[in-house]
Amino acid sequence: MNVAELLIGRLYARGVRRIYGLPGGGSSLDLLAAAADVGIEFVLVRSENAAVMMAAAEAELSGVPGVVITTKGPGVANAVNGLAYASLDRSPVVFLCDGFDDEERGFVTHQVFDQAGVLAPVTKAYSTLRSANPAAEIDALLTLALAAPAGPVCIELTSQGARRQLGQVSDIVNPALDTVLAPTLSSACDLLKQARRPVVLIGLEAREPAAAAATRELVARLDCPVLTTYKAKGVVSDAHCTGLFTCGAAEYECVSRADLIVCVGLDPVELIRKRWTYTAPVLDVATLRHEPHYVSPTVGLYGPISAHLTALAQSAVRSQWSAEQILALRAGMTARLQYQGSGAIGPQAVVEIMVREASSAGVHPRITVDAGAHMFSAMAFWPCEQPNDVLISNGLATMAFALPAAIASAHYQPDRPVVAFTGDGGLLMCMGELSTAAAQAATLIVVVFNDAALSLIAIKQQEGGVPENAVAWTHPDFAAVMRGLGGAGYRVTSCAEYRSAVAAALSHGGPTVIDVVVDATGYAAQLAALRG
Repeated sequence: MNVAELLIGRLYARGVRRIYGLPGGGSSLDLLAAAADVGIEFVLVRSENAAVMMAAAEAELSGVPGVVITTKGPGVANAVNGLAYASLDRSPVVFLCDGFDDEERGFVTHQVFDQAGVLAPVTKAYSTLRSANPAAEIDALLTLALAAPAGPVCIELTSQGARRQLGQVSDIVNPALDTVLAPTLSSACDLLKQARRPVVLIGLEAREPAAAAATRELVARLDCPVLTTYKAKGVVSDAHCTGLFTCGAAEYECVSRADLIVCVGLDPVELIRKRWTYTAPVLDVATLRHEPHYVSPTVGLYGPISAHLTALAQSAVRSQWSAEQILALRAGMTARLQYQGSGAIGPQAVVEIMVREASSAGVHPRITVDAGAHMFSAMAFWPCEQPNDVLISNGLATMAFALPAAIASAHYQPDRPVVAFTGDGGLLMCMGELSTAAAQAATLIVVVFNDAALSLIAIKQQEGGVPENAVAWTHPDFAAVMRGLGGAGYRVTSCAEYRSAVAAALSHGGPTVIDVVVDATGYAAQLAALRG
């Protein structure tokens, strides 16, 4: 066995069944050969940034580390934004890149830079697998990638390193971890018993299946207002949620009335740049204490979320919130986020029509959402029932995420349709991945909110009192591009045209782009209502 075969074998044993990337001519070839031998699928994509996002999205859906293969030099440089996503959106990724061996470094400067130094801020560890015990090193890297907060690790492997022959290799040992409840559990139970009007804020760490189930049990016992961050949407069914929590203005009426704020898996990386303005005591239940944080909790329970929530649920009593009060808070949040535009079709209508048409067709797609002004309507008005019904970049909040994430979703769960809600700016950044979707015959619908501008930046220019400048372009015809690449494409300018396009896309079975010429006049008011 050589190092490449060992590495691929270790990945397979951890549940990896798919690798994304753009191979080079070095160690990539050895890794791809080893992957084919064990039955790991390789998905050839069009950009390294998108490859990492695909791997990260699949990791979030599966709980198994996502894996990427790229070449050295430009391949590494192009992957940095994707690795920043994996880092800040807490996704376990193994990034496999080529490198230069010691002999080459004595004379080569072509494509050479400090890859480890460039990636250090966005990776948890960097290894070349040159140790005498690469098996233990690989196992440690995989464990680190999954450890809270989850994130990416990098393995730089030269051709020489990939082909290094090994002797006897021990089997993987994954020791069982004992569940140790925090010593402050009794204080947390007392705090919860004393509360009469608790409010629960749910974050991304609660998406893990056991944590999600325990969260639902606690919420059911408390019967109180519940809000989720963007990435936690669906941990508790939207039918039982009061709304979204961003640390903005829209939720203030609800959270400010709490006499206890219970944070469940709330990673502050998801919150916007606003100060914490609430005075109620805070019970923080998370995998670890995040620093820096927006608030110092009254009591913190750090470690296994599901075990702590199960223990807390035994002390939970029904709150004094009435059903009418909770419904009124929810209605108020919904009303504040309504899109008030003046054009033929606005972003809220785009989302709500998709919901209705999909329901009529008997399907419940997963959605992926790009950063941009359109995300306010997508997140507020798309109903979620389960964790990861929506995938979004909320830690890095990067554009060019929705399409790669949708492709990964289509690979991971091919029998479930996926809808990518993206702005025109975000799609322009990764438009080559439409070719990937077409080549893979992926079952996905790309809905483009096409207003020929970076609308969110334009709003910030207006708020700053500076002239709107350098944020607009002519309307691209994304539907024509998709048709040229082998998929289906529709360009629409009205609700009636959009409904027809959605119905056609839902029955198509392959990749479809619906290019919606959308009204942008209501974005500023919607942003003000959400964030203040």
